Amino acid sequence: MLVQQILQSKPTQGVLTLAPTATLSEAAALLSEKRIGAIIISKDGKHPLGILSERDIVRELGKRGVGCMSDGVESVMTSKLICCTKKDSADGVMQIMTDGRFRHMPVMEGEEMTGLVSIGDVVKARLSELAMEKDALEGMIKGF
Repeated sequence: MLVQQILQSKPTQGVLTLAPTATLSEAAALLSEKRIGAIIISKDGKHPLGILSERDIVRELGKRGVGCMSDGVESVMTSKLICCTKKDSADGVMQIMTDGRFRHMPVMEGEEMTGLVSIGDVVKARLSELAMEKDALEGMIKGF
């Protein structure tokens, strides 16, 4: 299965982004409101500058306390992004996420971001693929 197929199966298309001038408090509120685990930081919604996860916010809270919540997201975000393309395999993306111990990966087409996949999206796609393979093998064994 390819990343493109995963993106097509997602209920919403596009990527939610937040300006680099936003505060950690604003980011936390948005993550909570949308019930998502990470947000892409971008000036224009197409060129990612970084990614901010709920884990990043919790780590900063643990280090500095609630005073950090008025800081800008740029100071806490992960700016070295690991990205994929629509043509990458789900298995390859899952392996990269597992090895790197992160849960969200921007999907790029050239210099522009076209989507975002989570480890949950990839696992769901893989489980669906395994179920189809199982059904096909059972059909072959049973003769239909």
